[in-house]
Amino acid sequence: MSRTAMGTGPSFNRRALLRYAGLAGAAAAFSSTLAACGGPASTNKTGSSTGLVTAVVGYGNNQSWDPLQTASAFSMAAFLHVYESLVEGDPITRDPFPGLAKALPADVSGTSIEFELRDGAQWHDGQPVTADDVVFTYARALDEKENVLIHSFFSQWLKEVKKVDDRSVEFVLKFPFPYALKRIQSCKILPRHVYEGKWADAAAGKVVGSGPYKITEQAPLSHTSFEKFAAYNGSRPAAYDKMLWKSIVDSAPRVAAISGAKPDAQVVENIPAANADQLRQAGRTVEFADGGNNLYLMFNTAHAPFGDQRVRQALHYAIDKKKMIDIGLRGTGTPGTSFINPKLPESQPAALDFAYDPAKAKQLLAEAGVTGLKISLSTTNTSLVLDCVKVIKEGWDAVGVQTTLDSQDTKALFSKLDNGGDFQVVSTTNNPMQFGNDPDLLIRYYYDAQSLMMTKYARWTNADAQALLALQDQAAQQTDEAKRNGLYKQLLDRISEQAVIYPIVFTQLGTAWDPKAITGVRAQGYPGLYLNQAKPV
Repeated sequence: MSRTAMGTGPSFNRRALLRYAGLAGAAAAFSSTLAACGGPASTNKTGSSTGLVTAVVGYGNNQSWDPLQTASAFSMAAFLHVYESLVEGDPITRDPFPGLAKALPADVSGTSIEFELRDGAQWHDGQPVTADDVVFTYARALDEKENVLIHSFFSQWLKEVKKVDDRSVEFVLKFPFPYALKRIQSCKILPRHVYEGKWADAAAGKVVGSGPYKITEQAPLSHTSFEKFAAYNGSRPAAYDKMLWKSIVDSAPRVAAISGAKPDAQVVENIPAANADQLRQAGRTVEFADGGNNLYLMFNTAHAPFGDQRVRQALHYAIDKKKMIDIGLRGTGTPGTSFINPKLPESQPAALDFAYDPAKAKQLLAEAGVTGLKISLSTTNTSLVLDCVKVIKEGWDAVGVQTTLDSQDTKALFSKLDNGGDFQVVSTTNNPMQFGNDPDLLIRYYYDAQSLMMTKYARWTNADAQALLALQDQAAQQTDEAKRNGLYKQLLDRISEQAVIYPIVFTQLGTAWDPKAITGVRAQGYPGLYLNQAKPV
């Protein structure tokens, strides 16, 4: 990637941004040959005693299944069970452990990292996993012309992946990168003999991996079926003979699936906070996890007076975050006192915490010479966002900023922004954490030299933006942990002071399960489920 006027960074094109934000519609239609629309006879029953676990995911299974090119919550959760990366990670901490690699490398401090493949690793069609498959996968991930979604996670620091022999590969780095083992987790290795020249098959739902489960049926907007891969010889073998994952987007039937004396499912994710007590009283375990999901403000800095950081700061000070968490999130949230969720170890306190202070908001507006400000706040129309933005309007109205809420479908809003439509301020949700949890990724997801969110939507390309991006690149290349943390502290301070794209609150995500039927489940702070450590009681 060549250096631009705004620093060195990966390319975020339109398609990638929409997928990043989870905003794309049905990215790829499923082939009619993959599955009938109706479910199998087993779709309405569970029974761990027969080796079946039934789970419910609160997102559609009808978007792209290309592991290098999707942000579909359903697909990405399934990938953790059917594909492998060279390095896998704990679903909560992302602490690395060997995946397709035979072992973790002893030293990752230089610009060369070698991996030997696990002995006997096979694809679901019985063919052996080879170094050619790894090179093939990373060649596509690094190809600027392909510009797949995960390209931006690697192009900044990874030069190439070379074959050493049939069982080994070498990663050649542009500079020592401290988060290499975490970042490698986001690239699932794919079989060359299956997908070369046939990426449309992957997008449409064809899955041939090396993981503990293989997919046996795809029924769009209904379910995906899995069965144990008998030849899997990795560290986390399948505990169930079969898995049935139902796609239920509406919250009421999703909650109903884990309710009652004989629930249809044993585990359900994306549980609304309003239903938690009801489910607990019925004997279910319900846990909420902190992560990257946040409700944020994004300002159009080209639209006066939002190019003035005092105005942006004022509007954050005018929001009662505690009230938003109590009312909009039913208590399951954290104030955005830093750009990274303060509940995460990667976070550090920022210079400005934007604690509710309407007097400070009025003072900053006066210093900026702003009076009689009227704002049209563009928002998405999910129930969570609609409940939260009412608190924003109330706070802004109270400091003399007349606010109108313009709520619309997510795809419609971002199509408008992508086409260059004018706006003043946007408020919606996003969650970069399904891709990783290192601070470089969590920040670069929004602030990047090629990011549409930063350059086209917020239209922030001035000297302050250039300085922020340069500091971010400096932090990513710093190998001394103490110095690197110091640079990230400076970066978090600067992002809070600029507040061009900045979180208001971080939301928690809920998971419920029947403790009498399943164990080994953990709630996670990003969409989906991880059942590779789950087993029947």
